[in-house]
Amino acid sequence: MVVAKSDPRKQADDRATSAPTMPPQVAMMQMANAYRVSQAIHVAAKLGIADVLSDGAKSIPVLAAATQTHPQALYRLLRALASMGIFAETETGEFALTPRAATLRSNVPGSLRDYAIVLGETWHWQTWGDILYSVQTGQPAFDHLYGMEFLDYLAQHPDLASAFDRSMVSLLETIDNGILAHYTFTKTIVEVGIPGGYGSLLARILKADSSLSGIFFDLAPGIALAQSLLTAQGVSDRCQLTTGDVFESLPQGGDVYILKNLIHDWDDDTAGKILQNCRKAMHETAKLLVVEMLIPPGNAPALSKIIDIEALIMSAGGYERTEAQYRSLFAIAGLTVTKVIATRSPFSLIEAVRTN
Repeated sequence: MVVAKSDPRKQADDRATSAPTMPPQVAMMQMANAYRVSQAIHVAAKLGIADVLSDGAKSIPVLAAATQTHPQALYRLLRALASMGIFAETETGEFALTPRAATLRSNVPGSLRDYAIVLGETWHWQTWGDILYSVQTGQPAFDHLYGMEFLDYLAQHPDLASAFDRSMVSLLETIDNGILAHYTFTKTIVEVGIPGGYGSLLARILKADSSLSGIFFDLAPGIALAQSLLTAQGVSDRCQLTTGDVFESLPQGGDVYILKNLIHDWDDDTAGKILQNCRKAMHETAKLLVVEMLIPPGNAPALSKIIDIEALIMSAGGYERTEAQYRSLFAIAGLTVTKVIATRSPFSLIEAVRTN
C-alpha cells in the first residue's frame, strides 16, 4: 500500500480518536447522524476508491475519472470520510489511504469492502428503516417489508445471495484470525458450515499443522463449494466431506467440534437442539468450540449490542447472548463450559465438554 509522502494516515487516525469531551447535545447529534457515515462508507466501498488509491495518493479529477463520479460531489464525500480517519487529504489536495480506508480494498487480507457494500444496500438499509415495527411487535422488520424470511429472499435473488456470501467471507476472516491466534487444535476437527465459510477455517487449521485431519459438515451446496476451496488450499487429502443437517445429527469421530457464528441465529429451543446433537456426536474427551459475540454486562459499549438489533429486525428468534445465557443454554444441552476466551475481534471462543 502506497501513501502520500507526508503520510497523513496517522494524523487522520489521531484526529479521529482524540476529540475532546463534548456537550451531550453535540454528542447526540453525532450519534444520531451515524447512519449517514455508514452510507458514505458504503458508497466509497462500492466505487472502489481504496483500490484506485492502492498505488498512491491521487487528485480529485483523477479519482472522479476513474470512478465515473462528479468531481465536486466526490470531494465532499471524501472530505467527510477523511474527518473520521477514512482516507486523508494531503497538503497538495490529493487523497490517500489510511489504515481504516485500506480495509475497503478488494482481495486483500482483512478486506471489509464487501461487508461495507452489503450494509448499505437497499434491502438492508430499508430494513433498518422499519426498525420501529420490530420494536413494537417483536417480529422481523425484513419479513414485514418483503413478505418472506431472509433466507427465502436470498434463494429468490441469487445475485444478492452471492453478495451476501462475499460479505460473510470478509467477516469470517476476522473471526478466523481470532480463533487461530487463541486456540490450539488437536487430532480431528469437525467444522460445521455456514454461509460464506465453506471450510475456510478448517483449511487454515490443516495448513498450519500437517498432523491434523478434518471433517467438513454442511448441506449439499456448501459441500460442493468446500471441495473446491479445500482442494485449492492443498488439504483435501486430510479432510472428509460429510453432507448432512445440523438439526438432525453431526458426524462422530471429532476431537474438536466448531460452531462458528451459528448459534446466535436461533432461539433457545432450536439452538439447544443443535447443541444436543453436538453432544451426541462427541466422544467423552471431545470438545465443542462455539464462536460468537458476547453481550457484556451493564452499560459497557459493544458491537454485539448493535448486532443484536440486527438479529431482531432480520430473523425471528435469533439473538446475541451474554456469557451467563450461553452457560445456561449449554447446561440444558448436557454440556459444561470449561473456558471463555476473548479475542482481539468482537468474537469470543466458548469451549465446552460433555457434562459427566
